Amino acid sequence: MVERGPDAWLEQVKQCKFLPEADMKQLCEIVKELLMEESNIQPVQSPVTVCGDIHGQFHDLLELFRVAGGEPDEVSYVFLGDFVDRGYFSLETFTLLMCLKAKYPDKLTLVRGNHESRQITQVYGFYEECITKYGSTTVWKYCCQVFDFLALAAIIDGKVLCVHGGLSPEIRMLDQIRVLSRAQEIPHEGGFCDLVWSDPDTTTKTWAVSPRGAGWIFGHQVAREFNHVNGLQLIARAHQLVMEGFKYHFPDNDVVTVWSAPNYCYRCGNVASVMKLQDDLDPVFSIFSAVEDTNRLAPQQAARSEYFL
Repeated sequence: MVERGPDAWLEQVKQCKFLPEADMKQLCEIVKELLMEESNIQPVQSPVTVCGDIHGQFHDLLELFRVAGGEPDEVSYVFLGDFVDRGYFSLETFTLLMCLKAKYPDKLTLVRGNHESRQITQVYGFYEECITKYGSTTVWKYCCQVFDFLALAAIIDGKVLCVHGGLSPEIRMLDQIRVLSRAQEIPHEGGFCDLVWSDPDTTTKTWAVSPRGAGWIFGHQVAREFNHVNGLQLIARAHQLVMEGFKYHFPDNDVVTVWSAPNYCYRCGNVASVMKLQDDLDPVFSIFSAVEDTNRLAPQQAARSEYFL
């Protein structure tokens, strides 16, 4: 049997067809090895395109690449996590991103979101999807091992911090992120937890308890001080649905949410965006809508066809 690799896998998954279990094992090993070489805060150079939550909306991810200017051979990307859960095609979505990481390791940075977790994926869909498509939990376990090695953040030109959720009262300096032990399931509290769970809000100037039950609400004073101390001009994060695709939260325009799942959960009616940063680091947002339903393969068709191949 001819051994397949990232190119063949990429062509298959682009058609929204998931890979055989043996190929998934190999792909996850390749990506895990690449991620192990990366830092907790992975340095990235502009120009780069920053993308928010995808949540298993595979066809909208293909549209994102079209809007943003192509695959990572043409454009560098940072994805801010939450690749899986809620959408119908979490498996294909994460597989596509892993294939692109394997093929273009220096042009694609994957940051961990709160959904890249064993506990959360067992509640919000990815776990069940893997069982439905493979008949066992094996591939889900392979993917969870990859989750454990995803970067906690990225930093663009030393000036733009990219993180899934937000800040933590336990983290004042970037170096405190750099020394965290990331190769684990997301903890229920502490700095690591807060990075993937926290949210900005104008209802407080400093810190408030989060209604999510994890992470914190942080206000403009916290963001301003954190950016000043660390020489940052912007925190780019995802984690919250924004109907307009992106949102600056504070008067200083120093925290922005980027949301990249249009018509979230196939019913919210929102648009999505990606944030393009050139050398001047002046953000430009490209807005896009969900692809037409006629361009989607119904999930039961996608799942069923593989069983008879």
